[in-house]
Amino acid sequence: MAIYIAPSLLAADFANLQRDIEMINDSAAQWFHVDIMDGVFVPNISFGMPVVKAIAQYATKPLDVHLMITQPERYIKTFADLGAAHLTVHYEACPHLHRTLQEIKANGMKAGVAINPHTPIDLLKDIIKDIDIVLVMSVNPGFGGQSFIEHTFAKVTQLKKMIVDAKSTALIEIDGGVSDVNAKQLVAAGADALVAGSYIFKSSDPIKAVARLLSS
Repeated sequence: MAIYIAPSLLAADFANLQRDIEMINDSAAQWFHVDIMDGVFVPNISFGMPVVKAIAQYATKPLDVHLMITQPERYIKTFADLGAAHLTVHYEACPHLHRTLQEIKANGMKAGVAINPHTPIDLLKDIIKDIDIVLVMSVNPGFGGQSFIEHTFAKVTQLKKMIVDAKSTALIEIDGGVSDVNAKQLVAAGADALVAGSYIFKSSDPIKAVARLLSS
């Protein structure tokens, strides 16, 4: 089974962002993970539109954009125009989730749904066939460098069963505290994609860090 590695640019060196993007272009990673935070849905602010535009200018791999913002539906077309290949919104931020997913797809992107650590998997049951990517938060969203929440393994196992039972094609993506310590177990539980920030960009050799995750 192919595993997707998505280095999180939240952990990149912002003073040398082009350099770090080009480094990931040269690595075996398949996606760029781009976290958008508004300081309201999560207690932090990250990239704005000009930075995403700059990332897209240099990235040669798909942009996996994760919106940690309120009312994400306001910006669907904007991120499509900026070059996002995947657009993930939070279950907790979308009262009309089905409509939002349809709009993401209508704008030519893969539609993702993220769930916070406290959100039960069962809440996705009625919509799992409409989701392209389920992003399971394995830390509380808002900051990089947090410790992995162990209950994530059980959530991934439960989610994988739901996807198989529903004959859904959704991929399972894990975000938060991912490293070579837990990657193999996450993949065994059913994960298809791993987001890693600090583990890759704080490594003495980020290219080899990506390769270690891919060999999980």
